[in-house]
Amino acid sequence: MSPTDEIVAASQTLAAARAAVCSVVRGKESVVELALVSLVASGHVLLEDVPGVGKTTLASALASALGGQFRRIQFTADLLPGDITGVTVLSEGAFSFRRGPLFANVVLADEINRATPKTQSALLEAMSERRVTVDGHRHALPPFFVVIATQNPHDFHGTFPLPDSQLDRFLMRLSMGYPDRDSEREILRRGPNPVAAPAVLTPEAVASIAAAVSKVTVHEEVEDYLLDLVARTRTDARLVRGASTRGAAALYHAAQALALSRQRAYVIPEDVRELAIPVLSHRVQARSVGALPGAGARRAVEELLWELTPPV
Repeated sequence: MSPTDEIVAASQTLAAARAAVCSVVRGKESVVELALVSLVASGHVLLEDVPGVGKTTLASALASALGGQFRRIQFTADLLPGDITGVTVLSEGAFSFRRGPLFANVVLADEINRATPKTQSALLEAMSERRVTVDGHRHALPPFFVVIATQNPHDFHGTFPLPDSQLDRFLMRLSMGYPDRDSEREILRRGPNPVAAPAVLTPEAVASIAAAVSKVTVHEEVEDYLLDLVARTRTDARLVRGASTRGAAALYHAAQALALSRQRAYVIPEDVRELAIPVLSHRVQARSVGALPGAGARRAVEELLWELTPPV
């Protein structure tokens, strides 16, 4: 199979997964596509919005479509690190490790910002290194491991802001938003218990798609455009802190995955523009004071995109 044929086949498989998720999550095709793009680029996804707009439904539908072993963790203020990583227990005179819910292919971290910083640090190790450390012993997580997290806005009661180092481990931060009128009517008629999305993919299939993503070409002109955008975030007066090299790499790989999703073997500047806000806005810090958390950063990145001329 040629590289182009491999990309087309991977794109068709990804389209089937997108259709499966959209059969459950109505009216959010763009968010579903970006979430799947993030996951096949081996990245974690953060869904941030007010309660009741379908964040958990989307996360569950993504997990169902991806297949593999799935675990859901409800984050609360009394959740301990051992509750998610696992614990060492004494049984019949010998110590053994009892695995926690992080040992799965897809982990839904529901209301992630309700957990304390101590528990967040345990999750950070899992997200960044694909392993956990318990009682001084390291335990590897499955080769295919992604976290789909939901969080409520920071001004909601009982939430702890995620540290910047953990936010940086999410490839994308997405917002659901309210559904359109027709989609909301369909949701009301469907009732409170939607059917689960069919399992279209497997961990092996996701690995195959990820391999195809790496073969998507990024021409030097598009690379320069991406690097110019990242460099501007580091020098722009509207931002206190710009995007890191990890952020630049995240935007690069996400653009490759988006191009594959749309059956292209190459990245175009519009891919970079479309992904800049979901990939970069949670990695930069705005200088403005008094705005809603994250709003200033999103606005700054959006204005940089308008000011920076893309290649033709």
